[in-house]
Order: sequence, then C-alpha cells, then structure tokens
Amino acid sequence: MTTTHGVPLVFVHGTRFSAGQWSMQVAALREEFPVSAIDLPGHGKRLAEPWSMSAAVEVVASAVDTLGRGPAVVIGHSLGGYVALEFARRPDLLRGLVLAGATASTRGPWAAPYRWAAGLVRRIPADRLTRWNDRLLRRLYPPEVVEATIGAGYAFPTLPAAWGEVLGRFDAGAMRHVAAPVLILNGEKDTVFRSGEADFARAHPHARVELVPRARHLANFDAPDAFTDAVRRFARQLPTTA
Repeated sequence: MTTTHGVPLVFVHGTRFSAGQWSMQVAALREEFPVSAIDLPGHGKRLAEPWSMSAAVEVVASAVDTLGRGPAVVIGHSLGGYVALEFARRPDLLRGLVLAGATASTRGPWAAPYRWAAGLVRRIPADRLTRWNDRLLRRLYPPEVVEATIGAGYAFPTLPAAWGEVLGRFDAGAMRHVAAPVLILNGEKDTVFRSGEADFARAHPHARVELVPRARHLANFDAPDAFTDAVRRFARQLPTTA
C-alpha cells in the first residue's frame, strides 16, 4: 500500500498462484497509485483459509477498504478475473475493472475441460505438481518475473473447489451488472480465454478490448511492461475521486 494520489488499484491473482504474481506490476505502479495485491482464500498467506467465492469477494472488499481511497480499479487474472466480476456486484467499491484472461464462458461445453483438469489435480501429488510448475516457470520467464510466485508456493488443493464455483457461473451476461468502465486485457495468443472476448465486450456499454502482442494466458509474465502500461493508461483516464 502507498500514499500516492492516483486511483487505488487492487490486483487479484489467477489459478493456484498468489499475490506474488503481480510483483512486477506492483513495483512499477506503486509510485503513482495506491496498490494492493491480495491472496485469495486458500492461496498464498491465506492457504489455511477455506475457499469460497463469497469469501474471495470479501478479501477484495477488505483490500479496497484498507487502501482507504474509496472505490478501486480491480485487476483480475483468470480465476481472479471471475472473482473480480463477482465483486462488481459491489458498485460502491468499484471504479474500474480490468479482466485479464477471463473472457471465456464457464457454462456449457466450455466447462468440460476444466472439470477434467480439476479432477486430475486431485490425483497428482502436490509436490510433483510444484516441481513441474517451478521448472516450467523458470524455463519460460526470467527470475525477476516469477521468483515471487515460485517463492509463495501453489494452491493446488484449492483448485478443484475454486473452479467448482466458477464453472457454470459466468458468461457474457455477467458484464451487465458491472457499472464501472471495463478494460478487457488479453494476451494475443490466449485463444481459450479470449473465446468469449467479443461477447463480453458487447455486453457492456463502456468496455474496450486491448491485446498484449504475442502474449499467452499469463500475459503479465509474457510481457510485463506492456501489461503494466495498459493498466496504467486505463487507470489514468479514470477520475481520481468517485
């Protein structure tokens, strides 16, 4: 948290990760904006807390209150994006919404692969999944991008419960209860989670789409500077008071 004068920003991490996912963004933005990156229930420092969507929304609300600057811009990636969509039902606390990798419908046939993946996680030991993830992240990204995420560990036991609530819950219709401006910020190559991008954008009168060139699902890892710059530009064009 900082005492700067821009609009407050709250970052919400994706599946299995933690607040460390946003280390590059927090470092780059905290001189201009009050910034908070949270751990969702069952993740990071909240690993012992049981997951529920309602508890996740309350964690976001608490972060907004702690920043003490009124409604915030909430930036959510993947799982965190769907949490942010649910949080948008609290319009008094939301000044702007950034959805990153969270514009795929989780209803109907699209849900089947994710139900399968959640079931698979239950059958693979967590230490093996951890080793796989550590190797993958270190192979794909430089240390300054991923070491905070690796150091915080992964919330594999929480994954089935978290996606169990997300699946079947969200489609483009969820945008209709978002009163604030929306930036849909997707990796150009994130074909799965861009699948409903146009529908989500059409469902909101003040939504726009911006793509991070050549980036995949983890766009803030693939292109940290471009991702950060998009969030900065979106936040700057919002009024500093609600």
